Amino acid sequence: MSKTNSLVFKALYIIAWLIFVGLSIEAGGLVVNFFFHLYRPDFVVNLYQKLDLREMLTQSRASFFGIYSLILSIALLKSFLFYIVIRLMHTMNLSKPFDLFCFSQILRISYFTLSVGF
Repeated sequence: MSKTNSLVFKALYIIAWLIFVGLSIEAGGLVVNFFFHLYRPDFVVNLYQKLDLREMLTQSRASFFGIYSLILSIALLKSFLFYIVIRLMHTMNLSKPFDLFCFSQILRISYFTLSVGF
């Protein structure tokens, strides 16, 4: 493996970590928003992303929980997807990139990507 390939792979590894951290912060912010919707709904306008579903909560709790669980599941799936990418990049051997571990991780990545898309 040449020095250029190694440098590019390390740069991609760092970028994957940055994306993972950003998605984890997004998922954590949505969880905090969810609990503030339930216990301090007047404070929601000051929070992260200003996802204000107070009106939906007062009209129908079931639809609020359904929509918010969908939003949270998508955020958590995206975060877990990049966790799998980081694990793959950390343990992948570039001289033999298509071993059984890489195959299983790529398969998991495809399943998570498909589920986020749906």
